Amino acid sequence: MSTNNADPDKNRVEPIEREPLVPMPEVNALSFDDLKDCLRNGISDYRKAWIFGLFFGGVFAIGGIFIIQSLFVWKKIWMIYPVMIGFPLIGPFAAVGLYEVSRRLQNGQPLVWREILTLVSSQVGRELQWMAFVILFIFWIWMYQIRLLIALILGQMTFSTWQQFFEIVITTPQGLAFIIIGHVVGACLALFLFSVTVVSIPILLDRDLDFITAMITSVKTVFESPVVMLSWGVFVTLAVMASFIPAFLGLLVVLPVLGHTTWHIYKKAVV
Repeated sequence: MSTNNADPDKNRVEPIEREPLVPMPEVNALSFDDLKDCLRNGISDYRKAWIFGLFFGGVFAIGGIFIIQSLFVWKKIWMIYPVMIGFPLIGPFAAVGLYEVSRRLQNGQPLVWREILTLVSSQVGRELQWMAFVILFIFWIWMYQIRLLIALILGQMTFSTWQQFFEIVITTPQGLAFIIIGHVVGACLALFLFSVTVVSIPILLDRDLDFITAMITSVKTVFESPVVMLSWGVFVTLAVMASFIPAFLGLLVVLPVLGHTTWHIYKKAVV
């Protein structure tokens, strides 16, 4: 008779150790009084670190001027209006440095130029770059749908100047249809992007989360206080567009204040 001398421990299956799941952040409902309080704090941060605000606002303004000048060079002047409408879509990513300034002010940390300016590059390979991809991808969709609508609705019409494009848009049925459909589609894209980014980028700077969790938390924040948050989104859009009028110079103040305010909205909204 044979005996089995095999070690029973060899056949034992060791349990797989899994990393504990990070709980989904909880969100608070916000009121208009909270929004006003955040705006006051944003203005206060701008006053405390105005040199940083002027710098980041200036970079954004120079980018806008460069884009508009490029459209003149490429003889795509009729694209100025949709570009100006879509330009605020990339604002959340452009304000990353401002979020860091507010974070440091709130935590009593020093404002060091080198550390703040290298913040974005230090995020390479981390979740923030995926959020940048999401933002730029939606901006690309925005520009592509404008060209698609022009081809589908205004394809039979020719225009080589801004004046001709403006006349066609406001004086023809096709032009009015283009304006209405374009604004509806653009509003849907803007609403989606606002919902997934309004607090997601500040979260990624402040916490060790993945970008999917950050976007879900951002959407939850909007759903928890829809009227307040959508009112903030409309205010941001109108403020940024108004800052374009004086050759984008209004962004030197508007962008920093909005960026700092967004940080404080995040701190109030996300538990």
